[in-house]
Amino acid sequence: MVDVKLLGFSFSPFAHRVIWALKFKGITYEYIEEDSKNKSQLLLQSNPVYKKVPVLIHGGKAIAESSVILEYIEETWPENPLLPKDNHERALARFWIKFGEDSIVSTLFLRPTEDEQERARAMKKAQETLTIMEEEGLGHKKFFGGNNIGMVDIVYGCLGHWLEGWEEIVGMKTIEASKFPGLHAWIQNFKQVPVIKENLPDYGKLLLHLERRRQEFII
Repeated sequence: MVDVKLLGFSFSPFAHRVIWALKFKGITYEYIEEDSKNKSQLLLQSNPVYKKVPVLIHGGKAIAESSVILEYIEETWPENPLLPKDNHERALARFWIKFGEDSIVSTLFLRPTEDEQERARAMKKAQETLTIMEEEGLGHKKFFGGNNIGMVDIVYGCLGHWLEGWEEIVGMKTIEASKFPGLHAWIQNFKQVPVIKENLPDYGKLLLHLERRRQEFII
């Protein structure tokens, strides 16, 4: 009997973080798709504070918030580790996870606007964030985790599919190969890893979802 359940949503990058981690660990789980407009009683009971996915239910006990779930998975199933063994390297990984949590969605997923000055300010901030990610976080490594994908890569994974779709929808390109060659190469490498490639949402359907989100922003 499967005692691990994941409440998710097909187009949620946060739910996909958990999916990737479970897949890398080789953990068998039951996936339960949630309707973002009609949330189930199970979701509301499992995450009464935020009332959103993802939620991991293990042995009947619920854990919410993707970064917290990733830590729980790493501690509960230590095989195929996603964090470095060295204490200092592990602390650095957690630093970049926190940096990503604070900046990726708010800074890089730029809201559509007709105000040119606002667009310029938002783009400037996004470029500054990407520069930090490339120069200080990624450096000359293939992945943030080194030669292999680690937890930092999983947290930053939305840059490889969701951000590309969002850029297409709003018409603002942020990660260009000429400006950020390291991050651009990282995205391509990340998406070609079998566990990632096999567990990405359909791009066409994702674009439709993002377009609906764009309309919500405008309204």
